Amino acid sequence: MDGPLWTERHAPTIEELPQPEVREQLQGALDDPMNLLVHGPAGAGKTAAVRAFAREAHADVEADLVVINVADFFDLTKKELAADPRFQRFITPKRRRESSKADLINHVLKEAASYTPVSGSYKTILLDNAERIREDFQQALRRVMEQYYEATQFAIATRQSSTLIPPIRSRCFPVTVRAPTHDEIETVLRRIVEAEDADYDDEGLEFVAGYAGGDLRKAILGAQTTYEEAGEITMNAAYEALGEVRTDEAVETMLSAAEDGDVTEARSTLDDLLVDEGHSGVEVLEALLRVGRSRYSGDRLARLHRVAGEIDLDLAEGTNDRLHLSHFLAELAAEA
Repeated sequence: MDGPLWTERHAPTIEELPQPEVREQLQGALDDPMNLLVHGPAGAGKTAAVRAFAREAHADVEADLVVINVADFFDLTKKELAADPRFQRFITPKRRRESSKADLINHVLKEAASYTPVSGSYKTILLDNAERIREDFQQALRRVMEQYYEATQFAIATRQSSTLIPPIRSRCFPVTVRAPTHDEIETVLRRIVEAEDADYDDEGLEFVAGYAGGDLRKAILGAQTTYEEAGEITMNAAYEALGEVRTDEAVETMLSAAEDGDVTEARSTLDDLLVDEGHSGVEVLEALLRVGRSRYSGDRLARLHRVAGEIDLDLAEGTNDRLHLSHFLAELAAEA
């Protein structure tokens, strides 16, 4: 996409969050700071809600909001962790040499929690995608939460609160962020497109909201994609712009199933594309190559193109698109 993402440029205030119950709970937490367990489905707006809270809670949000995305934080190697600009201030060269990766992670958590707030009486540490935290690190987190509770608020965002140990859950006020309704998504989209001075009509917003299926982030990025490609957000423009996006998402799912050896599931998605969506075999093959080029490299990508060439010939000469594309998926599954 060209320029900043609309999800960032039009980040909501608390009052602009679509779910009224979330607005009420976060406003209450401003008056009585507490640890927050923010849970709900992907795309519901959990991270946006915590950031909205932090912007209102802290005069200097850049200094007093620390964001740690668990999905990449705990997957970093020791070298990557020490070199990451977000954490360099916490890690001395000596500690980097003498500490294990686990020690460095625990140290970063402790140091992030221990520094004095810049603009008020407390700071906020957002742990995003917290369902990925291993239990041994959860125990370390519990100790940090206990030690620095006076000046540090933890906001733990997760799709699965049950993956957190009871001592952490008991130290947090639960904020349930449900998936926004179709009408709530339309309201958010209207606020954003009017701020962008983008041409749109109600049918276009309704189509984008329906395309997102309750995923607010997907809806906002879908509206931006449509506007950047067509210069307007109408139903026809959105259908043309997002059709390829939707197909690629289905192909991603199909490829993942094939790679896992689940050919039955991959064929089920293939049937959806050929029958329910009405794509031709050639269109599906083009999408497979498009997604494959962003997914693979080297020998695997070369093999993908070779098998695709064979299937393309079969599609041109044969009469059963499903049969030939199923063979393509089976080849991928056999390689995996």
